[in-house]
Amino acid sequence: MSQIPGEVLDQLYATLRSRRGADPAQSYVASLYAKGVDGILKKIGEEAAETIIAAKTVDNGDGNETQRAALIHEIADLWFHTLVLLAAYDLPLTALTDELARRQGRSGHDEKAARSK
Repeated sequence: MSQIPGEVLDQLYATLRSRRGADPAQSYVASLYAKGVDGILKKIGEEAAETIIAAKTVDNGDGNETQRAALIHEIADLWFHTLVLLAAYDLPLTALTDELARRQGRSGHDEKAARSK
């Protein structure tokens, strides 16, 4: 049941945006918005830490399927909560995808050097 990646993100992002006015008691995402940006950032920090731990488990182990699945799960959580932040600031998903597209074909070293000027 695989979907086109862009469609998955578009559908998810539309759902996240629609939850901004929802009842926090009825929606996990609405409860994040009710906590404000600091609450969302705290959750992103937690998810980033969990992603790092999961990645180190794969890196330090034999990389079995259970470990890889755990890593994918944590990355999905991190992306999800990062998209909540994007929606909290009412930034369009295209702002993110346009920035990623702008960086394609450009050396990461060049990109970093250009930012420091």
